[in-house]
This record gives sequence, C-alpha cells and structure tokens, in this order.
Amino acid sequence: MSQAKVAIADDHPLFRTALKQAVVDCMPDAGIKEASNFDDLLHVIAQSPDLEIIFLDLHMPGNNGFTGLAQLQNNHPDLIVIMVSSDESPDILQKAINFGAAAFIPKSVDLETIALAINTVLAGDTWLPASMPITRDNELAQQHKKLAQQLAQLTPQQYTVLSLVADGQLNKQIAGILDIKENTVKKHVSAILLQLGVYNRTQAGLVYQQLMLAPQQNENIN
Repeated sequence: MSQAKVAIADDHPLFRTALKQAVVDCMPDAGIKEASNFDDLLHVIAQSPDLEIIFLDLHMPGNNGFTGLAQLQNNHPDLIVIMVSSDESPDILQKAINFGAAAFIPKSVDLETIALAINTVLAGDTWLPASMPITRDNELAQQHKKLAQQLAQLTPQQYTVLSLVADGQLNKQIAGILDIKENTVKKHVSAILLQLGVYNRTQAGLVYQQLMLAPQQNENIN
C-alpha cells in the first residue's frame, strides 16, 4: 500500500509534535505537512494535491466546531479527516463521527492510542475511544448524517454563501465579499434552500449553526 500524505492542523506545537511521532510510527514514509490555523490548512491542501489524511483540531483558529470538517468534506470529499481536541465530552465525540470524521482522538491519550486510532482508520474503520462506543442508529445520529450529506452536495461556492448567510451577511454584502453579482448570490441562496429543505435564510443559517459549538462549550478549551 502506498504511504498516505498527511497534514496536521493544530495550533499547539507540542501536540503537533506528538501527532507527527505517532504518524511516523504508523507510516514511516509519510510526508507530513503542518498548519496552525484553518486558513493555513486550506493553503496546504491547495499546494499538496497528494494529501490523503487531515488531523483537524476542533478549536483551531478559523475552525468553529465542525464547520471545518463540513467544509473539507464539501471541497475535498476524498480527504480522510480525523478530529482531535482536549474536549472529550461524549456528545462532541459522537457528533464528530455523525458529521463524517473518520476518528476523534482526545488530546489526553498516549502515543500508543493515537497509533491505534491511525491504524484503525488506515484499515478503513471508524475510531472512537473504547470508553465511547460509536452510536450509529439513533435519531440524532441520523439527523446529523443527513445534514452532512446535504452540505456535501452543495457546490463549494454555495457552501461559502451558506456560511456567510449564517453569519448574518446580506446578499449585497456576500456579493462584495465573494466578488460576484448579487443576482448570482440570490441563485445560490435559492439552491441552498432547496438542498437543505428549508424555506428562508434564517432557517438555512440555523441549519449551518448546528455545526458550531455552543458558547459554553467553546470557552477555555483548546
């Protein structure tokens, strides 16, 4: 099997070093790229078409909850995304899998466990800590999976428009940000509403915000 090319996106240098060690132990010949924020990661991806696996920090600058995961799945559906975080709450871990991550690795685990997670993913399986078994069939899991599929089917520009709608931007403002015609934005919004099965911009924004973390979950966590 050819060795995967890996990008590690985390704003903590010490944890990037630990992940690099675990990746090298599992894939000695893997080329490893690093990024300390989400914009840097997008640049790394653009410059590295051979990337196969992304380690994505849940709380890295530029990534609000699972918005980065959803964007990667939309823009780069062939990439395998492994989420990492010091947030180990069961609902967060389960959400990561529901939204399409191949694994969720808590930052508290040792190198041996990180290697186990990587090898599990390389074998084509999904990994969560043994103390948090994966739930696939409950109603909430199905809702999250449906949302992930809907978002993945948007075009990359439609996904960007949706994120700006959720941020409260008006069509004219979005047109200016993306340097496109306002009429084009209106067409994108109509297509987004149809794809998400909602009736207005407010509902579309609320759908997107399901990817974000509640404010109390987003405080003092790295």
